[in-house]
Amino acid sequence: MTDNGPLVLVVEDEAPVRKFLRAALASNGYRVVETDTMREAEQLATGHNPDVFILDLTLPDGDGIDLARRLREWTKAPIIVVSARGREDDKVNALDAGADDYLTKPFGVNELLARLRVALRHARGAPEAPAVIEAGPLRVDLARREVTVEGREARLTPTEFKLLALLARHAGKVLTHRQILKDVWGPNATEAHWVRVHMAELRKKIEADPARPRLLVTEPGVGYRLRDRIDGG
Repeated sequence: MTDNGPLVLVVEDEAPVRKFLRAALASNGYRVVETDTMREAEQLATGHNPDVFILDLTLPDGDGIDLARRLREWTKAPIIVVSARGREDDKVNALDAGADDYLTKPFGVNELLARLRVALRHARGAPEAPAVIEAGPLRVDLARREVTVEGREARLTPTEFKLLALLARHAGKVLTHRQILKDVWGPNATEAHWVRVHMAELRKKIEADPARPRLLVTEPGVGYRLRDRIDGG
């Protein structure tokens, strides 16, 4: 094991599998941190900023697909799903949630190492998204899932945060209703009015005048945009 190799966060609830992964990764130059729960995984992710995630889907406190989606809100580090769930729907849902690759158990060490090398090689070519995004009085900390307006905390529901985080990651760009619906509620969501209703609630919490929004602006007939500059317009 090396002191400066890529750091892998292993999220796996089966102790024998964690032991196997730890030994295989360490013997190939990777540093490893591990956990068996979603809750601790998020804490380790923000505390250690791993270079890559290896993630099981069936966890004692939730579904790994939800964890992948939450991680993808603030990090571009590769997520490789390793799961006994081999149905096509599971693979599609995991990839739609932000996973970069999917391995079905059982798998070989050499295949896993090859997938890790490819994922890390691709990641090095992509600039990391900032963990904190600011627009005028608005500050969105994607890693800590905290939002403040003029220094005051804005208490958002999980869906409101996902909506704002999506717009923040694409600040200055217009996102269509369909794109927002897919990214926030999933690929099978069809209720377009959800976007409008949650946007109205979000504006109440972060706009000085929700009826005249200066941060979350509507692009008529297209979608919404978070202004990346607030300068009198």
